[in-house]
Amino acid sequence: MLLLLHDGENVQERDAPTVNFPRMKPLNLTKSPPRSPQEKLGGLLMLARTIDKFRASLPGGDLGAYQIPGFSTRLLGELGIAESALLDAVAKAETEDDVVAFVHANSDASKYPAINEAFASLRIADRLDNESFVAKYPITQKLPPETSLLEMLEYDDCDAFLQ
Repeated sequence: MLLLLHDGENVQERDAPTVNFPRMKPLNLTKSPPRSPQEKLGGLLMLARTIDKFRASLPGGDLGAYQIPGFSTRLLGELGIAESALLDAVAKAETEDDVVAFVHANSDASKYPAINEAFASLRIADRLDNESFVAKYPITQKLPPETSLLEMLEYDDCDAFLQ
């Protein structure tokens, strides 16, 4: 893009400076939690929540107490997508549909049912022997052991935002 600069007598053409702002609006996860891990987006559990966390990682966003390592990195690992690649896709995307298209173009959709089943089948009981997990998610002590970990994340969100 060219700028026309006029100083009263002369007109000069100059290249406009390039400014790279994120196109998707950054999120502030100290104000509200990311979407439910059980919400499917692009055929995948955890994807909507993961995108929300990456949006909170954009300039102007705030992850608050949330982090990418954990369920989100597990999803990315199963998809074969690097964390940096998804962050770049989110930063360049105009809409969430652009991010879903990126995920679809860079992963094997035939694996989505197995990925979803693996996430849906995880239970609190599977992690109760992991002291760091229980310390990170104290809500696990208040819920039945057969509660799914995806449900547990929702309860944890509610607990965090009710305080």
